[in-house]
Amino acid sequence: MSDDVLAGVVDAAGEQMGDAVDLRRRIHAHPELGNDLPATQAAVLEALDGLPLAVTLSTTTTGVVAVLDGDEPGPTVLLRGDMDALPMPEDTGLEFASSVDGAMHACGHDAHVAMLAGAAKLLAARRGGLAGRVAFMFQPGEEGHDGARHMLEDGLLATAAAGAEPVSMAFAIHQSPTIPSGVIASKGASLMASADSFTITVRGRGGHASMPHHTSDPIPIACEMVGAFQAMVTRRVDVFDPAVVTVARILAGTTSNVIPESAELHGTVRTVSEKARDAVLADIEQVARGIAAAHGATAEISVVRGYPVTVNDVDAARFALDTAATVLGARCAIEMLNPVMGAEDWSYVLQQVPGSMAFLGTRPKGVAAHDAAPNHSNRMVLDEDAMGAGIATYAAVAIRWLDGAARA
Repeated sequence: MSDDVLAGVVDAAGEQMGDAVDLRRRIHAHPELGNDLPATQAAVLEALDGLPLAVTLSTTTTGVVAVLDGDEPGPTVLLRGDMDALPMPEDTGLEFASSVDGAMHACGHDAHVAMLAGAAKLLAARRGGLAGRVAFMFQPGEEGHDGARHMLEDGLLATAAAGAEPVSMAFAIHQSPTIPSGVIASKGASLMASADSFTITVRGRGGHASMPHHTSDPIPIACEMVGAFQAMVTRRVDVFDPAVVTVARILAGTTSNVIPESAELHGTVRTVSEKARDAVLADIEQVARGIAAAHGATAEISVVRGYPVTVNDVDAARFALDTAATVLGARCAIEMLNPVMGAEDWSYVLQQVPGSMAFLGTRPKGVAAHDAAPNHSNRMVLDEDAMGAGIATYAAVAIRWLDGAARA
């Protein structure tokens, strides 16, 4: 494999920055939620217009798959950018802040779209030197709406490889305002956690608040469960295969002098292995039922399994980091020591195709790490200059992978 094929990629990415910033700001000002993103889809199609791409629209979502064929046959690489926003207000004060009440691009998906579109333009200009195919996946519904899974069910991988070799590698970037700007960070194996939610309904016996001995009060039973879950994690979960159990909401009662019949706990479970995931979910049910029974009450447990663990292929993660080091410099490619406990539906793609995800640092200049508003904050802002590194990395991963396959 020759790294000479990457010459000029950073400069070419820089040439895309004007359009990328403009696209990112237009999308940021008009955020859309879930899997139905008609305005965002239209902005993507406009950005890709005129490029030598075969474009397919998803049938159950507003996802877009755009395919670029090189002049020579070869394998297929899949690159992804997610498109949806979050249901929350924006308080950044940006000139291009959200114009939609209760919606904000607080996770940087607007930048992901702009970077991927920039990479598509860069790679289209180098089409003659590509031996293989690049498929660009513009995905809605990452924020809890299973957009990647829906696109897979719509035939994403078949569309990407139609008439060509199957997808042999998949790569995605997620920006992070808590990482220094322009730095690419990743690791092999587990990169992000699974995300499951649970509801526990404790059913007791209500009555007058002044005579609790005539009742089976579900509120202290529910509170005991909250503490017991934390002890459960520290005593049943391997510290080297970690889990997080958080009860984020408790609902009970109507007034100060009535003990209610029931109380509800709502929470999340995060793990970085499927083994720990199954064990912790089983333990929660056992602990909840046991505590309820000890107090003469019952517990009903409902679990909604969310995104699975995001597992990077070890070789693919190393390939992406080596590529970033080549085009951006060794200081801009960092191997992470530990996974993060956020979750990603890119995990569904990585269950079917070898590949990886990397984080792109977008911390605003002059802002200390502890002062940077993180993703999902109503004050999250990012350094748009870092998008050049993202465009270059997207493109370089595809170029280098196809070049290596051609030389194999």
